Amino acid sequence: MTSTQVSTAEARDALIALKGEVGRAVVGNDAAVTGLILALLCRGHVLIEGVPGVGKTLLVRALASALNLETKRIQFTPDLMPGDVTGSIVYDAHSGEFSFREGPVFTNLLLADEINRTPPKTQSALLEAMEERQVSLDGRSRPLPDPFIVIATQNPVEYEGTYSLPEAQLDRFLLKLTMPAPSREDEVGILVRHAQGFDPRDLVAAGIRPVAGPEHLAAARLAVGAVNVRPEVIAYIVDICRATRSTPSIRIGVSPRGATALLAATRAWAWLAGRDYATPDDVKALARPALRHRLDLRPEAELEGATADGVLDRVLASVPVPR
Repeated sequence: MTSTQVSTAEARDALIALKGEVGRAVVGNDAAVTGLILALLCRGHVLIEGVPGVGKTLLVRALASALNLETKRIQFTPDLMPGDVTGSIVYDAHSGEFSFREGPVFTNLLLADEINRTPPKTQSALLEAMEERQVSLDGRSRPLPDPFIVIATQNPVEYEGTYSLPEAQLDRFLLKLTMPAPSREDEVGILVRHAQGFDPRDLVAAGIRPVAGPEHLAAARLAVGAVNVRPEVIAYIVDICRATRSTPSIRIGVSPRGATALLAATRAWAWLAGRDYATPDDVKALARPALRHRLDLRPEAELEGATADGVLDRVLASVPVPR
């Protein structure tokens, strides 16, 4: 089935079913599941922050299974080299020729696990893949599959052995999602599933099945591109981003790339909600995940306990909302 044979309604129903299917494996993280679906609709990348053991890897594997897409995982470590990510030129002793051996970046959903445990040199190996969706090596550019998104997980920056991500790389993530420890009720639900035989390493046995595919994503992306955004709402997005650049507690505010990311995520959110137009409330709903990682707080503000989310809340409260 091609994207032209999938209606907008069918695509939306499939992606809503996708959310429910992933929720069968991942308990209590609906916001993170929705964020990944929005990223797929926008061809954007996602940074997920959370302590180990809250289900970040399981979330990505369940999403790939429910979408019938290929996924590969890279465990980022201090000794990981750029070629371990993108691939490298190797010599074949039998043929006497050099050939390119693809790295794990050649996939649909790339799970970059604990990305901030590797030095910036290796982190930056992903920049071309994330921005251009290709890998250039030995004078040749090799396109990546479509769809292709990077889903990077990171431990909180205060953890020992972590490196801060370069600002240029942070700005290329569409969204930054947080996965906190589950509530008591959700944690009880997780343990009940495990007691009943749930194995996170065998999603097929757990009953996770494909409910959507690339054709639904293609149709949905076309529909998202047609979502109407009034000039007043566009101006509202611009005013929010510009306000971050003049906020005293912020050293570096949101760039124009961040504004376009907020616009894209807003349109996808509106479409997923069943509308062909975006509202200021949609902008507010996506402001935190779309902008929090693009703010560089001043050291004195951080010492006083300021957080990116808290600063964004104050910015949203100060910018007039269009009627």
